[in-house]
Amino acid sequence: MSGAPRIAIVGGRRTPFVKAGTVFRKQSPLELARHSVNGLLKGLDLEGDEVDELAFGIVTLDPGVPHMAREVVFQSRLPTQVRAVTLTDNCITGLTAMAAIHDAIVGGRARCGIAGGVESMSNPALRFSKKASRIFMDANSAKTFGKRLGLFAKLRPRDFAPNPPSLAEPSTGLSMGEHTELMVKEWKIPRQAQDEIALASHQNAHRATVAGYLTSEIYPLGGVDRDLMIRSETSLEKLGKLRPVFDRSAEGTLTAGNSSPLTDGAAALLLMSEDKAREAGREVLATIKGFEFVGIHPDDGLLMGPGIAVPRLLQRLGLTLEDIDLVEIHEAFGGQVLCNLAAWETGWKEPAIGTVDRAKLNVLGSSLAIGHPFAATGIRIATTLANEMKRRDARYGLISICGAGATAGAMVLERG
Repeated sequence: MSGAPRIAIVGGRRTPFVKAGTVFRKQSPLELARHSVNGLLKGLDLEGDEVDELAFGIVTLDPGVPHMAREVVFQSRLPTQVRAVTLTDNCITGLTAMAAIHDAIVGGRARCGIAGGVESMSNPALRFSKKASRIFMDANSAKTFGKRLGLFAKLRPRDFAPNPPSLAEPSTGLSMGEHTELMVKEWKIPRQAQDEIALASHQNAHRATVAGYLTSEIYPLGGVDRDLMIRSETSLEKLGKLRPVFDRSAEGTLTAGNSSPLTDGAAALLLMSEDKAREAGREVLATIKGFEFVGIHPDDGLLMGPGIAVPRLLQRLGLTLEDIDLVEIHEAFGGQVLCNLAAWETGWKEPAIGTVDRAKLNVLGSSLAIGHPFAATGIRIATTLANEMKRRDARYGLISICGAGATAGAMVLERG
């Protein structure tokens, strides 16, 4: 859009990211989301009435809170007049939330907005079997006690077993890990290379935590002030001893060590027009130069979308991979990262764009070490990248995120 305002990332805050079922197991998604928004407002010394829109995402939806973003408004320091939209777009939800706020500001519908995402894998909504659910619904509308009793008599003990959310793709019946096993076999990605990605993630995240870079983005919760899944003591030897979890045969290569863990956490980020931010005396960490979103067929490789999204985005923006100073690739699996790096290098459905300098890749660690609360990951990555670009005075930063459902999102940030 000619003459459109440049949209600035002003800052972000998040909860610590922790393993599901542990220290945040009693925190609901709404509570985690509210905490991240309040932390953002406090950290930026921002009054709630300065915010016009909130776009907040969640993947593991809670039927009891169908419009979670609106409830975040009610329970946080935001005033009730803030427009809220709840989004779900699998692992790229955070980027989709940022795009929604970006477009609202460019379109003149908002001056300032918050994009965020949350996941509580400790508290997924549980379902009954189809048979039990049908009986409960029919009993609820039954006219007589006798009819209700007759319906309940059809239930058996096994019908009361909860049916947790499945991580399998509805379209294929395979999990993301199973799909990635197919990808690494097709692209001939060895086990050790995947473990090396995991090791680098933990080492970089540990250094970034000790330096205070990651902890500065965290609004402590429940006495926790850092991410709890970073393993400074891990090694290739330790990672190499882990057994495959998705393909348990001798050909399996994906383990708990080179796969991102189920994670609880929330993150929020503030966007404003660059001009408005500077008028308000706020620092601009980076501006958004462009987005790209794609969908592919699962048969092409469920998590291979970045192989298309990133080359298309760079071509549209007139940039090359050599122009990029920092590269952030979401680490759903070490194997998925390597498959997409290979696609960029050799060309796959789009022309080759070259080889990523590993010294520029995930320099503060990523999802294998820090965790992956699905809807919050894109917000976490954008916050970390923008802050690191400021520290290094970097010109361009690239974000690449694969998504369940055979989707992907990419974004380029710019300084100067």
